[in-house]
Amino acid sequence: MPTPFRHTEPIPPKAATGRVAAVYEQISRDFGIPEPAPFVVLSSAPELLAPAWALMRESLIAGPGGRTGKEVAAFGVSQANKCRFCVDAHTMLLHATGDHALAERLARGREPQDERHARVLEWARRTRIPGAVREPYPFPPEETPGYLGTALSFHFVNRVVSALVSESVFPGDAQRLRPVRSLAGRSLSRAVRRPAVPGASLPLLDDPAPGPGPRWAAGTPVGPAYAALRTAAMTGAGLLDPDDQALVRRALRDWDGSHPPLTPDAFPGRRERPGARLALLAALAPYRVTAEDVAAWRRPEHTDHCLVRLVAYGAFAAVDRVETALSAPDAPSPTRHTTQETS
Repeated sequence: MPTPFRHTEPIPPKAATGRVAAVYEQISRDFGIPEPAPFVVLSSAPELLAPAWALMRESLIAGPGGRTGKEVAAFGVSQANKCRFCVDAHTMLLHATGDHALAERLARGREPQDERHARVLEWARRTRIPGAVREPYPFPPEETPGYLGTALSFHFVNRVVSALVSESVFPGDAQRLRPVRSLAGRSLSRAVRRPAVPGASLPLLDDPAPGPGPRWAAGTPVGPAYAALRTAAMTGAGLLDPDDQALVRRALRDWDGSHPPLTPDAFPGRRERPGARLALLAALAPYRVTAEDVAAWRRPEHTDHCLVRLVAYGAFAAVDRVETALSAPDAPSPTRHTTQETS
């Protein structure tokens, strides 16, 4: 039977138990989608699934700021990251908010008519470029945890999805048809418009929680969710040797937000450094992860749990670079880079 997943075989939601089952239950209730592929693909690593869901829930769904504006932000981030699955999904979720005209303008590649949404969309697209956006942001200061949390959540989710999930939301790319995306969005409207209690996902996180999170989260549940995801994702560095970890850190330190060229191949070779290659692909161009890349790295001891952790590590290394630049207004502009190691 066809599956939307690439390179992994996640736990079927009906077979889930414990914390994974509890996360799925909350996703079904608060997100309105019982088995969303971006979270199912993380189920091989429950320690990642719970905080990834928590960050999205506490920012996009329950965080400060209007849902339509934050959906525009999620759309813009997904566009910047070339995550076709998420671009289509958030077009449908904009239909769910009731803003059908906006959803269709974006689906056709046009800019929002509303000036506020246009500013949010441009801001979200530019968050991919470390240091490119500065305060004042295009939303009220009190809504910063919701908008920044949403943007950073999707910088992570986009990368995981592009690496490990098919590009199509529905079989045959049916979501590309206006009646399908409109109907799909309307089916989610009740869940999208239902008020969500902030903090309800935090009991799903590891205890004790890793801390309050960054200052921009301003004491909201977004902060602990972000901190928990960062802690869980960065443990994936342990799948690389120290030299490969250093290579990943250098590449991300110098990354300017650009999409690496196809030729010449800017990534470490599959044969020489397959783990570093996978991590950097996940960070900078996850849509280019191939079966050959995974096979070159994978050994008998590398389970799906390991692969998800390595991809999550690369994904969050990019998130960390973006977040650091966002929260450091005096940071210098980034320079262009190559992901090849230099002597």
